Amino acid sequence: MSMIELNGTTLAYDDLGEGSVVVLLHAGIADRRMWRGQVTALAQHHRVLALDLRGYGDSNLPENPFAHFDDVVGLLDALAIERAALVGCSFGGAVAIDATLAHPDRVTALALFGSAVSGHEWSDEANDLWESLIGDVDDEDFDAAAEADVRFWVVGPGREPADVEPALLEFAREMDRRALAAEAALGNVEVYELDRPAIGRLEEIKVPVLVGAGAADVPDICRLADEIAARVPGAVRLPDVPDAGHLLPLERPAVVNEALLAFLP
Repeated sequence: MSMIELNGTTLAYDDLGEGSVVVLLHAGIADRRMWRGQVTALAQHHRVLALDLRGYGDSNLPENPFAHFDDVVGLLDALAIERAALVGCSFGGAVAIDATLAHPDRVTALALFGSAVSGHEWSDEANDLWESLIGDVDDEDFDAAAEADVRFWVVGPGREPADVEPALLEFAREMDRRALAAEAALGNVEVYELDRPAIGRLEEIKVPVLVGAGAADVPDICRLADEIAARVPGAVRLPDVPDAGHLLPLERPAVVNEALLAFLP
């Protein structure tokens, strides 16, 4: 693990391999450890930076206003890296898209798995699914909230917990408990957003884009992957990966690695 100071806060990241640079950006229910199945495989061909976003994992909580997408470029600046490919899952995908729109000259390619998009609004169907599967959860009870998140996102509405490897579920719960604490603390800090959210600007993305999702993910996520692929010029939409939920790179690393190694510049 390496540490670097950006805008008054110390951020943690892993730095492995040599070659063209790839930055891995984790989901909002996780931290950089969710990429444990990708780092070594990608580092055989690329320099891989797996970043804990500000407040998450081993990165410190911020005191000053900041933007996650600026932190991505701040890391590149600090390491004297001109351009990098960005790989994001869920919230990390939204950060990767925002970084591409805010700093288009710094990004060589985008790979998005189960990606969110800033400005996207969840459907009534997604809200109804949460209510039917989970119901009310005390947001201050991180154990209960993590259990709910993992049931909804990692298992997915079309599977049962028994369908997923128990060790993966426990690892996801542990990461999410830490992520929930981070999100609670981040609620007290000003986090800058794009002037115009990415959902209205996808056509502006000019780099190669790869889009994928797990077939067992929440339907909104699969539809959002379709929308990204349809609206970003030249984007490639992978087939949904069978028996995989929201943390697709963690659950099906071999499929993701094969796609990434074929795609990344």
